[in-house]
Amino acid sequence: MSHAIALLAAGPRSPQAIRAFLKSRSFPIVEDGQITFVWVGDAHEVRLRHWIFGLTTSQQLARLEGTDLWHLTLPLPAASRVEYKFEIIRDGHNHWIQDPLNPHLARDPFGANSVAHGAGYTVPSWIHRDRESPQGTYEVVEFPSEVFGQRQTRLYLPARFRRSRRYPLLIVHDGDDYLRYASLGPILDNLMARREIPDMLVAFTSSPYRLVEYANDERHARFLTDELVPYLERHYPVRAEPQARCLLGASFGAVAALSTAWRRPGFYGRLLLQSGSFAFTDIGDRNARGPAFDPVVTFMNRFREAPTAISERVFVSCGTYESLIYENRSLIPLLESTGMDVRFREARDGHNWENWRDRLREGLSWLFPGPFLMVYE
Repeated sequence: MSHAIALLAAGPRSPQAIRAFLKSRSFPIVEDGQITFVWVGDAHEVRLRHWIFGLTTSQQLARLEGTDLWHLTLPLPAASRVEYKFEIIRDGHNHWIQDPLNPHLARDPFGANSVAHGAGYTVPSWIHRDRESPQGTYEVVEFPSEVFGQRQTRLYLPARFRRSRRYPLLIVHDGDDYLRYASLGPILDNLMARREIPDMLVAFTSSPYRLVEYANDERHARFLTDELVPYLERHYPVRAEPQARCLLGASFGAVAALSTAWRRPGFYGRLLLQSGSFAFTDIGDRNARGPAFDPVVTFMNRFREAPTAISERVFVSCGTYESLIYENRSLIPLLESTGMDVRFREARDGHNWENWRDRLREGLSWLFPGPFLMVYE
């Protein structure tokens, strides 16, 4: 039990005392390396649902005797970021809800979760739109693809875009989601305005069949390398050299980035891999993650057997609260053994878009240091 709940339990437990307690606090309560979740209402049972690998995903809140206040206290290391919901069970029914006492939400393609911040975590200021940062513009690129037929790509042009200059190219898997849930648009505007990264063109790609096309699909590598990049080089002032090309992706998108570079070694000089679904097997070829991962396992087993230098610089990030942390950690020495320049970052976070958002500044500026950073390196 947290210190705050203990004080409440020791004092009067009237409805007025509960209301005063709720009004005097922000929730969840973070204190002394712990976090206390609170829900108020009538229920048969209340459970915390979270996405922290290593802890039971469903944990029961206790009811404070004589009240309708439910609480649960857990350890929370500094700088942690946790997404969660409450499962309310009453009258034989259960439903998941966001925390009504917590205004902070994290959104993803499936909706929104409540989010809690441990001591020392702050939402990065550079993710927000800055009036001092000129905004880039977007164009829709569409051409007849022999691989996938008609498929649109959204292209970001920097605010200082000039046809007379030549620019690096960043290709983003799940591009619409990076824009919608990871604030990549404002991040690009801010980092370029502050000269932390050079002006660059950014191709936001998406796939309606991502679990197939991103799982080491030869067609995907062919679409990017033989169709999209040449098209952009013909129609836009793109630097046609490996060190000016970067693939970015998260989860299955990271698998797509790594496998595309593996299929076309040396073509992409920069890789930014976030929480990659790099499933493999140490014995046999059976995997416990389901059939969608079978082609990933086949690819990763081959790569692990004979790792080769496929790029120049590789930035990898992953959350320590993810089930994929083992696979990502184990990938680093393999990449380093090839002579590639590798940087790995962990954060006390889970498999989610805001974790990936928070690593973008360091990843992009290390792969493409801008004039400001180069002065101080």
